[in-house]
Amino acid sequence: MAPVRILIVSQMWPGPADPDLGGFVATIAGQLEGLGHTVDLAVINHRGGSRRKYPRLCLDAVRMARRHRPDVVFAHMLFPAGLAGAAASMLGRAPLVVMAHGADVANLGRVPGVTTLTRAVLRRASGLIVNSAWLARQLDAFVPGSAARAHVIDCGVDLDRFRPVAAAPARGELGWGADGPALLCVGSLIPRKNVVALADAFAQLGRGSLAFVGDGPLRPELDGRPGVRLVGRIPHADVARWIAACDVLCQPSVREPFGQAALEAMAMARSVVATADGGPAEFVTPDAGLLVAPGDHGALRNALVAAAALPSPNHAARAVAERHGARLQATRMAAVLRAAVDERA
Repeated sequence: MAPVRILIVSQMWPGPADPDLGGFVATIAGQLEGLGHTVDLAVINHRGGSRRKYPRLCLDAVRMARRHRPDVVFAHMLFPAGLAGAAASMLGRAPLVVMAHGADVANLGRVPGVTTLTRAVLRRASGLIVNSAWLARQLDAFVPGSAARAHVIDCGVDLDRFRPVAAAPARGELGWGADGPALLCVGSLIPRKNVVALADAFAQLGRGSLAFVGDGPLRPELDGRPGVRLVGRIPHADVARWIAACDVLCQPSVREPFGQAALEAMAMARSVVATADGGPAEFVTPDAGLLVAPGDHGALRNALVAAAALPSPNHAARAVAERHGARLQATRMAAVLRAAVDERA
């Protein structure tokens, strides 16, 4: 495949204050460069702040498109990054490919004006990527016909960074000891991640340890609980150390468009507990972990026990993750980008 120049536009990118933000987008960019493509960036690398950052993203994207003349614009999130990507595509005279990640689809029908603008972005786009078939169905409910044109390609996992390693040395490095299963949750401490229900289910076990890697408004409801450790936000590159130290990765979200942390844990041969509502059902097999219906707290407690009893290391989980390697997924994305360039030509 001939290399192309790609302008990535994203409202999620790791920065000094938020090193965990959009690590999966950075992984994609790195893999595309590894495949020989040239990647330019127009990104937001911090949470919060003034909403003026979104118009600035649009201006940055347009400037980069005019300066570097990309062959294709690749926007992550349908809105607002997709809108910024559409402007760059139009003024830079390059085709647009957009990728839906989850929150962008969840905002459809909920935030005024977003559905109309998203439809405009999709009309402009030559290619559409979604990270799960579940998300494609959610999008199709608001933009009929979108699922038929969507390429289901997840962000994949770096199989070298997230590789099986022994748990004991990792626990020693982190000072994480536990009399019983070591459970880990990676993600924002927000209601959608169901973190309070997870902590409640853990408390019923009466043993072990539960660590949360991430931060958010629900932190006070978790702080001070026996056996619970709050790590805070860390760079994506450091997440692997915590996964290595755990027995089970827990992601019992109310809904999860894909489930990146679960896939990363499986790549490290760790069993997982994940939500049945969303993308995890598409890759979490019975021998890799358990799926739990949101709101079933009894089932969540039982799943923690059952997952801790699975083999450790769990080689079946690693085998599944190998089918979602970041290099493979980037190659598939590159084919969509290349097709958009060829179609424009």
